[in-house]
Amino acid sequence: MAPPSALSPQQDANGDSKPSTLAPHEPGLGESKAKIQMPNFPGPPSFADKYAERDYLKGRLAAAFRIFGKYGYDEGVAGHITLRDPVQPDTFWVNPFGLAFSLIRKEDLIQVDHDGNVIDGGKVRLLNAAAFMIHGAVHKARPDVMCAAHSHSIYGRAFCSLGRKLDMITQDSCSFHNDHVLYESFNGIVLAEKEGRDIAACLGDKKAALLQNHGLLTVGGTIEAAVFWFISLDKCCQAQLAADAAAGGRGHETVKIHDDDAAFTYKTIGTPKAGWFSAKPLFDVIEKECGADFLQ
Repeated sequence: MAPPSALSPQQDANGDSKPSTLAPHEPGLGESKAKIQMPNFPGPPSFADKYAERDYLKGRLAAAFRIFGKYGYDEGVAGHITLRDPVQPDTFWVNPFGLAFSLIRKEDLIQVDHDGNVIDGGKVRLLNAAAFMIHGAVHKARPDVMCAAHSHSIYGRAFCSLGRKLDMITQDSCSFHNDHVLYESFNGIVLAEKEGRDIAACLGDKKAALLQNHGLLTVGGTIEAAVFWFISLDKCCQAQLAADAAAGGRGHETVKIHDDDAAFTYKTIGTPKAGWFSAKPLFDVIEKECGADFLQ
């Protein structure tokens, strides 16, 4: 039963009745006081020394792989996350081909130039050609992208077989409102430079791509944002697969969020800073679980 404040009309200055503006779940609390503003998100650290920034970011990249391993995003040797090098921005750091995500340390990462040459890094200097073709093209086309993540997650690749974009059916999916694309092509493992460029062109200025018959690709101005967008996008795929199946089984369709509401929600949860902040608990937990192992 609703509290009295939600049912009882109020009197205006002229004595006329008008609908109550008291918060329905907090009797006696005025509407203006009930409107709590979201706090300002903190942001990533800044560095005056680019070499110190590189060292810090390589540690975060190693942590990102541990998170991907924890979530089961590794499938054999497939999958890669890249970091634009702050010292040499025309190069990037990536996982060596064949090393398990859950074992990657900072010292294992390899540095690759935009010609595909491994110029620095750990003892294992094998480069996944597909990683270079996709990520090299994305980093070249998008100077704003610090990190790009791609892997063959279960729900992501299942949803990518449908040849469609996400519906706005949950609050979380609104993070990708007008900010993801569908790459409608599959030509096998991406070993051709042209396909890498095509993927980058399709991505445009968005933060996520559904690679048809392949999997998910997310990007961000920080490692944390790219990682969180990937995890969130995979869960949105899972939610839509389940919701579509449940609705279809009853002969119905899912209820879509109105475009204006989705756009409004995006402004809170879909921004770069929101992506960075949302990933913070993931990185805090993995650091607690792994200790300093991945920082070696």
